[in-house]
Amino acid sequence: MDNLGVVFLSEVVGTAILVLLGTGVVANVALAKNKGFGGGFLMVTFGWGFAVFAGVIAAYNSGAHLNPAVTLGLVSAGVTEFGSGVPVNTVSVLTYIGAQMVGAFLGAVVCWLAYKQHFDQEPEAANKLGVFSTGPAIRSYGWNLVTEIIGTFVLVFIVIAFGRNGEAGGLAALGALPVAILVIVIGTSLGGPTGYAINPARDLGPRIAHFLLPIKGKGSSDWAYSWVPVVGPIIGGVLAGLASASLLPVLM
Repeated sequence: MDNLGVVFLSEVVGTAILVLLGTGVVANVALAKNKGFGGGFLMVTFGWGFAVFAGVIAAYNSGAHLNPAVTLGLVSAGVTEFGSGVPVNTVSVLTYIGAQMVGAFLGAVVCWLAYKQHFDQEPEAANKLGVFSTGPAIRSYGWNLVTEIIGTFVLVFIVIAFGRNGEAGGLAALGALPVAILVIVIGTSLGGPTGYAINPARDLGPRIAHFLLPIKGKGSSDWAYSWVPVVGPIIGGVLAGLASASLLPVLM
């Protein structure tokens, strides 16, 4: 298998694990008759943080982007090489993003299989959709977009900073743990308005799974909102990459 094939598989596996565990904690909290039912947003936030930890560990061969916003942020920051020595070009960028979408879809499907009986017995369609994708606490597309841009900017800017620290033997030497902590703090600080997708694949891949799967009484997939957790993170990631290219050399 060539390097591009290695990073594709790595991103698929890592993103699938991320989404399986992330959607899994939401299912545990939101679907009736689960042992974690009613665990609250803090439990969800910690679950997603450690889901990222597991996904990053699994995807070490690709550099563990697991997120199109991270991939595009690195491109806008001017990196010339991704994981396993893959050069940055149109093909490699599309390979990463495609793998992330495939992995996110597969992770959501496996989550549905794990909670199949609970999906069947959950009376609220909104709770079922909430396992797969994010939704706003107050629906205002413009402000929801702003929230996703800000949250993703923080994610990508700090992830790039971790990489620079790693080059100097700093925080990134701890591996996946700083990224997990970062996701938790973004969730607890900025996650309330939208559920903090901060990752187009994490939201769109499972939303497609929700649309396609034979989920009993699932209702709408809320396509009217679906563009927000895609466009917002992409803008935030690109802005973070551009800002890191000029700010991090000065700050570090």
